[in-house]
Amino acid sequence: MKIKLSLLLVLASTLLLAQNPGKKQITIKGTILEEGTDYPLEYSTVSFINREGKTVTGGITDIDGKYSIEVPADVYTVKYEFISYKTKELPNQNLTKNTTLPTVKLALDAASLDEVVVRAETTEVQIRLDKKIYNIGKDLTSGGATVSDALNNVPSVTVDIDGAIALRGNENVRILINGKPSAIAGFGSTDALRQLPAEAIERVEVITSPSARYDAEGTAGILNIILKKEKTLGLNGSLSTSIGVPLNSNATTNINLRTNKFNIFNTTGIYYRNGPGNAFFNNTYKARPLLDENGEPILDDEGEPITFEPKFDRVIEARKYDRMGKGFNTNLGIEYFLTDKSSITASAFYRKGDGNDETTNNTSNYNLGEVKERITRIENEAEDDETYQLALNYVNNFNDNGHKLTADFQYEKDKETESSFITERRLFPNIQVLPSEDIIQKQNQTEYLAQADYVLPIGENAQFEAGYRGNFEENITDYTLLEETGTTGIFVRNDSISNIFTYNENVHALYSQYGNKFGKFSFLLGLRVENTQLKGKVDAENLVGETPINLNFDKNYTGLFPTVNLTYELKENENITLGYNRRINRPRHWFINPFPSRSSEANIFQGNPDLDPAFASAFDLGYLKRWKKLTLTTSLYYQYETDAFERVQQETGELTSNDIPVIRTLPINLSTNERYGFELGLLYNPTKWLNLNGSFNYFLFKTEGFYNDIDYGAENTSYFGRFSSKVKLPAKIEWQTNAFYRGPSNNSQTETDGILSVDMAMSKDIMDDNGTLALNVSDLFNTRKRNSLTTTDYFTSESEFQWRQRQVTLTFTYRFNQKKQRQRPERGGGFDEGGFEG
Repeated sequence: MKIKLSLLLVLASTLLLAQNPGKKQITIKGTILEEGTDYPLEYSTVSFINREGKTVTGGITDIDGKYSIEVPADVYTVKYEFISYKTKELPNQNLTKNTTLPTVKLALDAASLDEVVVRAETTEVQIRLDKKIYNIGKDLTSGGATVSDALNNVPSVTVDIDGAIALRGNENVRILINGKPSAIAGFGSTDALRQLPAEAIERVEVITSPSARYDAEGTAGILNIILKKEKTLGLNGSLSTSIGVPLNSNATTNINLRTNKFNIFNTTGIYYRNGPGNAFFNNTYKARPLLDENGEPILDDEGEPITFEPKFDRVIEARKYDRMGKGFNTNLGIEYFLTDKSSITASAFYRKGDGNDETTNNTSNYNLGEVKERITRIENEAEDDETYQLALNYVNNFNDNGHKLTADFQYEKDKETESSFITERRLFPNIQVLPSEDIIQKQNQTEYLAQADYVLPIGENAQFEAGYRGNFEENITDYTLLEETGTTGIFVRNDSISNIFTYNENVHALYSQYGNKFGKFSFLLGLRVENTQLKGKVDAENLVGETPINLNFDKNYTGLFPTVNLTYELKENENITLGYNRRINRPRHWFINPFPSRSSEANIFQGNPDLDPAFASAFDLGYLKRWKKLTLTTSLYYQYETDAFERVQQETGELTSNDIPVIRTLPINLSTNERYGFELGLLYNPTKWLNLNGSFNYFLFKTEGFYNDIDYGAENTSYFGRFSSKVKLPAKIEWQTNAFYRGPSNNSQTETDGILSVDMAMSKDIMDDNGTLALNVSDLFNTRKRNSLTTTDYFTSESEFQWRQRQVTLTFTYRFNQKKQRQRPERGGGFDEGGFEG
């Protein structure tokens, strides 16, 4: 129909021009956008009507909402139309020369919207110079799911069973909410994303080659999560409730009230979940040399190393996790329109969470194949966290051509208290109650953010940008370990482990960038300068498992971070892109805190205050090709990182109370890390009832470095792929299947097996399409488990870990004054090449 419409307009224009041979021909250009979102409206019609009311000529907009139409010089009324949008007219336009008319913004026509609404069937993809934008559509498998679950369905992104988010296999990804660091994302931890409903997401921006306007943090790139804020006039919203097995219940509301003067929006959710999980460890130990205080082997009279035979040569741990969590979160905001072109938005976010987790660790200690001891260790952990965030945003659009100033201020406060009580009981060879431990950890984090961005269009295709961002963060961790004296019930503070760790990270950044377009070639060049201050202070007597590191530090770094993004349009539906950027990876506070975890006496994680930031340079070469029903996108990428972080496992030289060697996992700076990769994505919509989506990512990591005279160099070749199919069945029923496979991987010490996971869902529209029932099964075959093997000179560790078992969830969603989710105009397979939008 679109092709026929185009031919008719061209034919009509030709005939009308033939009737006006004596008039000068001129070219009229312009742009049509959607009001409120500035989304380009492709296939909008533009008509030129003369004084007699006759349409002289016309045309349609292209993929960017732009038009260029030849007309005879005259006085016209220019008419702009698009289905389901209100028509606009520019009367009495005296067009005597080549002219670019002002940008026109069309508003939705609420009266006709209900008749033309269609469902967003798949995740829609747009391509920008510096990012890919995934508009999360009707993804059935995210019904009743969290933001973290929804991210796992985005191409290039993986979320492992620990909740760690990776981009192209690299976990050093920066997560932003609405373009800014936020307490909603959990200050770098992913736990908060497991609490927020997926229904709150409007879109996810995957930024693998970030421009200078973004933080330089995150060597893998940036995930920018944009939350919903409805632009439609009037009162509208939705309610979503779900119940699942194992117990997973939540309710979420999205409400929006918009008038010509203000826009009030709110998302509120409550949840109650029970998440069972399990883990298994099989550790074997060999004789090892005794070391002196300098780490050198102790020799006997004959000059031979004195070895230590472990009391147990094999230790098996079987862990069972029983997690219960409940919470409440709400985000309330009001946008007030000062003028037609400026507004101020104030918003407040609050999250309250309570958790009670029980970890049961059944340990069997062997020697020469015989069980010598069985011990049960139970950790009961109560967690109480509370987050406040206040934000203020000012926007001033000086004109409709993109001349713009924005300013943001944000204050965040996060408080978390974890109380753990650990009991131990020997079951064999004799029953004995062992001393207990009582652990209290209080964490308080405060963060301020100030930001200003200025955008200045230059001419028709060029644009200049500049801005400042300041981030000021303080994290105080108060850790207290109380140990029972025998089994008397009397607890004494362990002063060698109890501590207060204060960590400050202050970042000042300035940037500028310039973009332009010459014919088929576009570029965006930028430079960002960031000054980082990292300060740490430990208030404690000494460090368990002592290492030669400085507990108190004050480091200052200033770096330049250039960015280059290039695009060349080979054809209308085909282009290539090239990106370069320099990035930084700052260690988070849990990587620096030097005091070990206590979930297991024999396997601990300990931070390293000596960690320095890592720096990386990344290149990305992309190719995009669109056909009528098929879209192909590919990328080749390379990254070179210095002082890269690596977790190494080593013996501490210490023994547990049962004479078991303590194995410590420690993050360190290794010298270099090279990453090579290839990415392929396909979107195929062969019919109206079938949508197919697939992606594949192959990568090679190469690490070179030494620590304590041990070579930790390694090569890791791995890959992951995902496939999604959606079928529309009769009676308004839809069926979706998602499959994901991550190939095996390895580093210098550990080999990890591949992981297969399949999700399946079905939905049916009810209540005159105002409601939807959805049933989904997450991890259908219960295979989302991590199996790994770690090998060193003196021990091996074989493990299996499953964070969450198979989940079945039933979800009901009701929409009022919203109907179904409106589909954007089709874009030749779902891709859109924009200009310099950030």
